[in-house]
Amino acid sequence: MSAAELFGAAPASFLGLTLLLFGAAALATGRALARSWRPAWQTVPYALLLAAGDRFLLYALFGGELLSPSGYALAAAILLVLTLGAHRAVQARLMVRQYPWLYEGAWPLCWRERRGLARGSEDGSPAG
Repeated sequence: MSAAELFGAAPASFLGLTLLLFGAAALATGRALARSWRPAWQTVPYALLLAAGDRFLLYALFGGELLSPSGYALAAAILLVLTLGAHRAVQARLMVRQYPWLYEGAWPLCWRERRGLARGSEDGSPAG
């Protein structure tokens, strides 16, 4: 199977359109969903819709195959990774920024409980 058959279009047009145009849209979508405190699973339908738009523009502008299952699956996978990554990065930044007394940044995609934080007892009363 050649790369053109796998992508359903010329590899350069597939990668350019999917990564540049729709990749930017996927990053913006993930950021917007995280800023509105939406759960991560909501990125999935948006990424699938973006992949459908990607397939259509590849077909309309570059003469690619509209109903290429492998091309759609690759585009959806790429866009889903970008959307989830942006969602998680913004969510981590928001958690650390909004709750600085509870959390600190661990990695760009993670947060952790602030060190030295006194834990209360299980009934909710303060520690000590």
